[in-house]
Amino acid sequence: MGLFDKIGGEFVDIIEWLDATQDTLVHRFERYENEIKYEAQLVVREGQQAVFINEGKLADVFQPGRHTLTTQNLPILTTLKGWKYGFHSPFKAEVYFCSTRQFTNLKWGTPGPVTWRDKEFGPVRVTAFGIYSIRIKDPAVFIKEIVGTDGNFTTQSIEDNLRGKIGLRIKEVLPETGIPIIDLESKVVMLSQTLKDRIAPSFGGFGLELTEVQVQDIGLPEEVEQAIDKAGAVKAVGNLQAFTQYQTAQSIQTAAANPGGTAAAGVGMGMGFAMANQMGQSMGGQQSSPPPLPGYFVALSGKQAGPFTNDVLQQKIATGEITRETLAWKNGMDQWTAAGQVPELAALFASVPPPLPGK
Repeated sequence: MGLFDKIGGEFVDIIEWLDATQDTLVHRFERYENEIKYEAQLVVREGQQAVFINEGKLADVFQPGRHTLTTQNLPILTTLKGWKYGFHSPFKAEVYFCSTRQFTNLKWGTPGPVTWRDKEFGPVRVTAFGIYSIRIKDPAVFIKEIVGTDGNFTTQSIEDNLRGKIGLRIKEVLPETGIPIIDLESKVVMLSQTLKDRIAPSFGGFGLELTEVQVQDIGLPEEVEQAIDKAGAVKAVGNLQAFTQYQTAQSIQTAAANPGGTAAAGVGMGMGFAMANQMGQSMGGQQSSPPPLPGYFVALSGKQAGPFTNDVLQQKIATGEITRETLAWKNGMDQWTAAGQVPELAALFASVPPPLPGK
């Protein structure tokens, strides 16, 4: 290489940055001793801004477009260098290209649980996480406050820092929203917008714009989730008649899928009525209890059958299908008992002779 080739190679004719990455916020244009020719062409593409730095001091900022570098469009740099009458020779300056597009899907999370004082549940420890998006709003401030002398600044370079800042701010802001714990999951859109509005000003101090905040999940202690489920169940069975209808339908559906058939359905129905009755009593008798299920279940051939009304029971007793030793049960009884020992059923055996002696 000749002397003139070397000198020519040290000067810049075209200054531009073709970004082949998806995560670069700031890129410093590298050139030997940062020497730039007079009337060099500066190409700033859409989604970029170019910042000139002279001896560590911020100079001119260029918007998208093609710029010919002369004294006229480098007023601050001209002042810093003291060019009273312009210049026509190479000069030295650092050029930083800033990407002003949106950078999305950056993750945030609360650094530990947030103590949330809820009117219904009292103090509750809540966690939250989601994503956010940013863009460079003021390149000069961003370079001064964040980038410094880093020649290639990516989202990874700042994500940990911002994650900590946004996590702490959200930890402060979450309890102040006043949203009841039980409504958090259904209010994530409103919560996201509230967080963005409250946190965005602090990003402005870094030369950044917080364009979006998404709350993707709210974490509650297991006991609080269980309490919410129970509260929903109580509201769901406020109408005990509707609850028993639902329980009966579920029992019939279960019976259809099990070998126990109708007998299994009867047990499920009985349990449904029993549960409804207990819940009605626990609610202070505000709801009227449904009448007990008529009839008895009996054990026939080792299987549960029924429930049967007294008329049906009388017929089965007459045919010998049900005896005094046959086990019977109905709603309200603690356990299965021999039919002959149940007063109501014992009366049905009055017309049936007892077993012959020795039989």
